[in-house]
Amino acid sequence: MSVFILPDLGEGLPDAEIVEWFVKEGEQVKVDQPMVSMETAKAVVDVPCPEDGIILKLHGQPGDVIDTGNPLVTFGQAGDSIAAETAEITTPEPAQPEPSGTVAATPATESSEETTDNAPDDQQDRPDTGTVVGAMESTNRVISEQLSTIGNVKVSPAVRALARKLKIDVSRVTPSGADNVVTAADVKQAAANPALLAAEVVATTAPAAADQQHQPVTEPDPVSAPEPQTRQPVKRPAAVGEWEPVRGTRRTMARIMSEAHTKVVPTTLMDDADIQAWLPGQDITVRLIRSLWAGAQTEPGLNAWYNGEDGVRMLHKGMDVGIAVDTADGLFVPALRNVHNADPDEIRNGINRMRDNVKDRSIPPEDLKDYTIMLSNFGVFAGRYATPIINPPCVAIIAAGKLRHEAIPVLGGFEAHRIIPLSLTFDHRACTGGEAARFLKAMLDDLALSD
Repeated sequence: MSVFILPDLGEGLPDAEIVEWFVKEGEQVKVDQPMVSMETAKAVVDVPCPEDGIILKLHGQPGDVIDTGNPLVTFGQAGDSIAAETAEITTPEPAQPEPSGTVAATPATESSEETTDNAPDDQQDRPDTGTVVGAMESTNRVISEQLSTIGNVKVSPAVRALARKLKIDVSRVTPSGADNVVTAADVKQAAANPALLAAEVVATTAPAAADQQHQPVTEPDPVSAPEPQTRQPVKRPAAVGEWEPVRGTRRTMARIMSEAHTKVVPTTLMDDADIQAWLPGQDITVRLIRSLWAGAQTEPGLNAWYNGEDGVRMLHKGMDVGIAVDTADGLFVPALRNVHNADPDEIRNGINRMRDNVKDRSIPPEDLKDYTIMLSNFGVFAGRYATPIINPPCVAIIAAGKLRHEAIPVLGGFEAHRIIPLSLTFDHRACTGGEAARFLKAMLDDLALSD
């Protein structure tokens, strides 16, 4: 028997989401047979079977997020028991009394936290159970489940998920657990008797209202101190809609944006590119990419990477452009390679191929990293200027807004010229304002050319 752990399917990715299983428990499989489809780093990757054998256990269902390095599949051979193997992996030590709001950790979840030196003597001498390759450590330590406060009650993530599923407002449930903790039984009882929730809300407000209606009007006693006013709870309106988990591409996007916010010191410059001189049939995206290389030849410091922890930067001799592609699932940023050596047709073909890969969710993981500068053409939808987000280690991103016509003064009057608004966000730790301005000026000059 052996346990296959989830490998790093990209460049240092912390986890991956199960999209679809191609195998089932009890099935005989062959090495390299498609096993599971995983979504990670904004790409869907098919993971093959690493060995011949029988699937004893699948450690997750579609939609579950598996951390890199955690068990994904348990393999066995003919004659191995699925039930026995499952019980051997998941059965905890003999049950002990547990306080409310806590869960007992299984050996599988605790093996990464406890070392053999810190384990009890009886556990150190325990032989390997054979459930994984190598010795498997375990512990009887009880860990407290993290609780969150909603309204005036406390609730665990599992109970909060149950309440969402049953469409119950946890803040209106009467807790029966210690320290004002709402239990799963409380939520189920509220779901079975919704009138009980309504009665509890009315009970907190109705007596006070009735007392106020029958309270006689009297003058305040000048000698005695006024009694403190009891603040009545205000019934808040019910929220419209339901909470849903952020998964897949949006989860990856949220993580990357949060990391960028903490690692980059952004500053944005904005200006307009006059493209009135363009000959008919010019490709806007291709011309924008060409202008990026023109800017990098003037100021190489923006076609660069910066490592703030080590205080070093790398000026790239070539250019790979990360192009932001909007989809219903979230934002993808695949790389268009070697644009500095490509002609317009090669760049256009690369853009089309890249968009097809995004649409089909067939982007190779290596195409989602290691670009040297970023481009966003949000103007195809709306908007003039923006403050786009840099994905480190890049130090610059250029955003093109919606093309417009604008009156430009010329000798003898005005002309209507085609204008593309540009926004350049750069990491001010790695670039000066002068460097960024000269880079943007070189872009504007290149875009002003007829072809």
